[in-house]
Amino acid sequence: MNPAAPPDLATLYRAHHGWLQGWLRHKLGCGADAADVAHETFLRLLQRRERPQPGLREPRAYLTRIAQGLVIDHYRRRDVEYAYLQALAALPEQTAPSPETRLLVIDTLVRLDTALDALKPRARQAFLLAQLDGLTGPAIAARLDVSLATVERDLA
Repeated sequence: MNPAAPPDLATLYRAHHGWLQGWLRHKLGCGADAADVAHETFLRLLQRRERPQPGLREPRAYLTRIAQGLVIDHYRRRDVEYAYLQALAALPEQTAPSPETRLLVIDTLVRLDTALDALKPRARQAFLLAQLDGLTGPAIAARLDVSLATVERDLA
């Protein structure tokens, strides 16, 4: 733990890091992934402006809540990475990107996936129809059976 960490956070780490890592190992089935997510959980706490209060009543529930979101992110990233690598496998070997480029693309795809997931379903669908299918506003409106103004608002 960082020596500059607030005492309450350091105490929380010492008291619950091992338990959290074990819980994550059971959940993820991999000790290395569990260690990474446990580490990221405490990094998130360090980065928050709002710190857990000393004497937190349910510290494990608090840590579990943060870790569960990170587990979802872990699986989402794994799925995006798998889909990308499957698409790469279909390409001729000489066109395969470098490992550095692969990592950048995967990071970008994960960010896009997260941003798209945050959109309301109709706005996401309108965006994908415009960007992937190249449909115009009126064509999207007809496809979604909404007004052009609604499509424009969704795309904005």
